[in-house]
Amino acid sequence: MFDLTFTIEDKGAGTPLTLAIDRAVIAGWTGRDPVARDKHIAELEAIGIARPASTPIYYRVAACRITMADRIEVSGGDSSGEVEFVLIGWQGRTFVGCGSDHTDRKVEAYSVTVSKQMCDKPVAPVLWELEDVIGHWDQMILRSWAVIDGARVLYQEGTLDGMLPVTDLIARGFGGKGLPDGCAMFGGTFAAKGGIRPASRFEFELEDPVLKRNISHGYDVIALPVLG
Repeated sequence: MFDLTFTIEDKGAGTPLTLAIDRAVIAGWTGRDPVARDKHIAELEAIGIARPASTPIYYRVAACRITMADRIEVSGGDSSGEVEFVLIGWQGRTFVGCGSDHTDRKVEAYSVTVSKQMCDKPVAPVLWELEDVIGHWDQMILRSWAVIDGARVLYQEGTLDGMLPVTDLIARGFGGKGLPDGCAMFGGTFAAKGGIRPASRFEFELEDPVLKRNISHGYDVIALPVLG
């Protein structure tokens, strides 16, 4: 278990809250539209990654992989980020944030679970109450940008109506119950525009067009040499 201090944003005001995170879950293949979901599966198959055993699927990684850092270090040049909404359970409440499921793609070709465990999972430092956005959940937008060869490009974009309903996603992963206290769950992603590829920097946001606010974060990717 380790502590992360977030700012809980409500009506323009921010309140700090320290949450003890003891479980991290990466939900994969969470698309509501089977055609769009299969597009992402095919995208991964094209780089040698096997189809999942089930859809959705809930991978476990070490909770200490979650970070608010503005830079991460990775082994070699085969990793990349994915923007996702993040849900955190705490004392009967559920908070919504935004993060990147940074993953080693080379390792992913032989073990998805191991590939996800290899990389830190950056998250933005701001959270919203789920109950404040559940009524317009499907209208919210996830976006990411990647800095590739010095150019910042739009990498992913989509509205949450492309994902399984959030209550359904939680229920499937936790036996019909709510999100456990101290559990942080990443909620799935969209296909990358132009295909999956590494970047020197990754930026992401969750936009709420109804309440006119957004959660954003970015981080540099430092590729460490692989010498043997």
